[in-house]
Amino acid sequence: MSGRRQFLRTLVGGGAALASPAWMSGAGALLPRLAFAREHAEERVAAPSVQPLTDSLALITGAGGNVVALSGTDGVLLVDTGASDSTHELLKAVATLPGARAGKAAKSRGGSPSIPVAFNTHWHWDHTGGNEALHRLGTKLIAHENTRLWLGEPIWSEWQNRHYAPRPKEAWPTETFWTQGQMQFGGEPIEYGHLTQAHTDGDLYVYFRKQNVLAVGCVLSVGRYPILDFSTGGWIGGMADATKKLLDITDEKTRIVPGIGPVQTRADLAAEHEMLARLWDDLWHQMLKGYGASDMIASGVTKTYDARWGNPDLFLRQSFQGLYAHVREMRGAV
Repeated sequence: MSGRRQFLRTLVGGGAALASPAWMSGAGALLPRLAFAREHAEERVAAPSVQPLTDSLALITGAGGNVVALSGTDGVLLVDTGASDSTHELLKAVATLPGARAGKAAKSRGGSPSIPVAFNTHWHWDHTGGNEALHRLGTKLIAHENTRLWLGEPIWSEWQNRHYAPRPKEAWPTETFWTQGQMQFGGEPIEYGHLTQAHTDGDLYVYFRKQNVLAVGCVLSVGRYPILDFSTGGWIGGMADATKKLLDITDEKTRIVPGIGPVQTRADLAAEHEMLARLWDDLWHQMLKGYGASDMIASGVTKTYDARWGNPDLFLRQSFQGLYAHVREMRGAV
């Protein structure tokens, strides 16, 4: 394990000592599990469905997290690969797209669609579950380097009370980057970049600038407070910074595809950024006063936003853990 990851986990472990014990043991341990089940309820549908976004872009839902598909003369490019138990159905949905039989390798694939390239917006298994199958098809898997690192090592997800085993090498990205990149696919310019420590520490966006469609993974949350996966580097300050970066990329006509849920607008992104920036400041001042996670929940600090984003308890507990991990870099820290 790298020194950076050990340092992060040491800080988070220290924060756990200040959190409510009921959250991490006994009946209270059900809270993160139930919240995660609600977060990923969209995975459990009969079959994936395909929603056209433009003539060449489509949104595939019902295979885990959202999957964006670009059809071109080179085949089909995917953003995210869904959940592992939906891979077969996902490939069937991709096979219906115009570009599924395009590209030089299409004839040699038999009944499999041609998918030369796929991105992973982060490491979570409902967004990387199809990686092994795509690896067997010869797909180039692109992700941030931190996503590759997390997929290759065991992870204790404290907020879920769940252990993740390392994924086999076939699931790892075959090409990684650190900051940003560009490529052409079927004549379509594609831009992608890192969103630092936000939902996780390996989040990325994929921007189809010509069509003004932006895929952002779970950095944008719909109908619920964002998940701040502090076990793998996510925190509220990073989410606020990431949403600001995305706002700088977009305009009023940009359609934004979240990791889960329907297509959103720039106004939706701006609302999440405003909420995160405000609560980042408010929660930090509460921490300076000695507040713990349970105190933050009891304070009603999120009441202005609960009508839009729902129950804040898990979000506030995760915010506390992330703030504790970053305490030395925050304003007013000793």
